[in-house]
Amino acid sequence: MRLVAIIVIIVMGFVSIPTVSKATESTKQQLEEAKEAKQQSEQELDDTKDDIAEMNEEKDSLQGQLNNLNTQLTEVSDNIADLEEQIDNKQVEIENTTAELEAAREKEATQYESMKKRVQFIYEKQNFMILEMLLGATSFADFLNHNDYVEQLSAYDKKKFQEYMDTRKAVEEKEALLEEELAQLDEYKVKAQAEQSRVSGLVSQTTGSINQYANDISDAEAKAEALEAQIKAQEEDIKVLEAKLAEEMRLSKLAAQSTWRDISEVTFADGDRYLLANLIYCEAGGEPYEGKVAVGAVVINRVLSSVYPDTVVGVIYQNKQFSPVASGRLALALADSKATAACYQAADEAMSGYSNVGNCVYFRTPVPGLSGINIGGHVFY
Repeated sequence: MRLVAIIVIIVMGFVSIPTVSKATESTKQQLEEAKEAKQQSEQELDDTKDDIAEMNEEKDSLQGQLNNLNTQLTEVSDNIADLEEQIDNKQVEIENTTAELEAAREKEATQYESMKKRVQFIYEKQNFMILEMLLGATSFADFLNHNDYVEQLSAYDKKKFQEYMDTRKAVEEKEALLEEELAQLDEYKVKAQAEQSRVSGLVSQTTGSINQYANDISDAEAKAEALEAQIKAQEEDIKVLEAKLAEEMRLSKLAAQSTWRDISEVTFADGDRYLLANLIYCEAGGEPYEGKVAVGAVVINRVLSSVYPDTVVGVIYQNKQFSPVASGRLALALADSKATAACYQAADEAMSGYSNVGNCVYFRTPVPGLSGINIGGHVFY
């Protein structure tokens, strides 16, 4: 007969398990935790908004740097264009100078050949010319005139040759100068292109940083949006929990003011002791003996109150009242007969009508703002 009762209780435990949002937590604890979670979400949202503001500032700063770099890049490009134009002009000048130099060299060759023939003639015919001048001169003055003519002719040739040499040297110097200037311009161009590459690299890097900040800001904004939705949902949860807690407090007061039966009027069913002892094990297995008795007393107080079901089974399996029922812990305890001797003794005291918590019909772990009778790790109210 006892075995049948146990099986019935176990089956009822599995069938009647209600669903709750979190096991082993009372409404007050859930409410406090919901408020704490909301505060954490709000703090995280504030931090995220601060991060977004800082990233926006950094992004604006980088955008300013990018604009400045783009300006520098434009200036460098303009400088390069000017340098290339100067290079083109210098190349034209070098081409003209080269043509002049070639013409001068041709002129030099022609003059050189002419002078060579004249010098050769002079040296080859020197004795003859001297003799002819001596013999052909009608007077000493005429001889001097012939000699002076020869000297003037020679001086003229030397002058023209020197002029040519000076011209060629000047042209060569000009060509060397232009080539040096062209080399300098090429060097400037290389430097300008290197500067352009550097600025372009900085522009690319800064643009990448801006894009990264834009992505980070987008992610942070999405996170902030999700947090705002989460806070809104948490506020709804808090409203629900506050309403539930208010209902519990209302029922607790109502129970205190309602009609109570005497323990002698209660008829316990077979298995009530076994069921109550295992509930005490689940709720207060680690509590001192007084705490075990107090949990049993809460169950019996509800049985005695007209506000709650009038049976142990009805009270324990009432929807969303005792979390071990919802979590399945009670069913496991019943299946394995986990209740200790102390749990059975506490159940016996409670079922005899003894209560060390007065007419309390609720208990939970202590939280700020909730007053009641504190026994072990529970507050009874």
